[in-house]
Parts: sequence; structure tokens; C-alpha cells
Amino acid sequence: MWLLRLLTAAGLAVDVYVHAELAEAYDPVGTGISEGTLFRAQAAVAALAAVLVLVSGRSRWVWAFAFLVAASALGAVLLYRYVDVGSLGPLPNMHEPAWYPKKTASAVAEAVATLGAAVGFVTASRYRTPSGRA
Repeated sequence: MWLLRLLTAAGLAVDVYVHAELAEAYDPVGTGISEGTLFRAQAAVAALAAVLVLVSGRSRWVWAFAFLVAASALGAVLLYRYVDVGSLGPLPNMHEPAWYPKKTASAVAEAVATLGAAVGFVTASRYRTPSGRA
């Protein structure tokens, strides 16, 4: 179970690094909420998920949270890579039809974290204590 926790947290950590690193470059994108702000928010939530997985990886709620964080990031990068969605309310148009090394690293890490969190969620109940508490 520790290997799964480390793998999932590592995927989330790469997500944190890439989003935090690129945030400033995307600050000009958007008029309401900038893409840079969204990148910072993603980095913060992914960091929280990574810490929770490491500290409390027996809880199905933690695995579910990590899955939602990683899967939503992966879904967003794939969606905005292949579909020009346009602006959605205060959210900017984040369509970027190109792959570059940091974006690719982030997508791969998010995929690893998504898969790890899904496996963690399914297997977490096997490692519960006799009292039923995680």
C-alpha cells in the first residue's frame, strides 16, 4: 500500500510543480479569473491531496479526493488540448492545441495519480482496522 501511496503522491507532486511553475506565464490569460489563478488553485489542491494520501492513505475519502483532483486536472488538459471550448462564465478560454514537455509531464503524472487513486480507493477497504476506522 505504501508504494501505491508514494506513486500517487508523486504524480500529484509533479502536477503541483508544473502548475506552480507555469502559473505566472498564464496570468495574462483571462479577464475575470486568470488561467494563472486557476493553475495556482490546482497546485494548492493537488498539494493537499498528495499530503493527505501520504498521511492518511487508508481512508477511502482521501483516495476519492485524490482521484477527483487528478482526474479533473487530466480531463481539463485533454479537453482544452483537443477542444476549443471558449470562455465559460468567468473562466478564460484555455484552449491550447499543442503539447510541450511540461504539459506532457503534467498529463502523464495526472494519469498516474488518477490510476493510483482509483486503485487506492478500491483497495482501501482491505486495509481497514478491525474497528472499521481507517
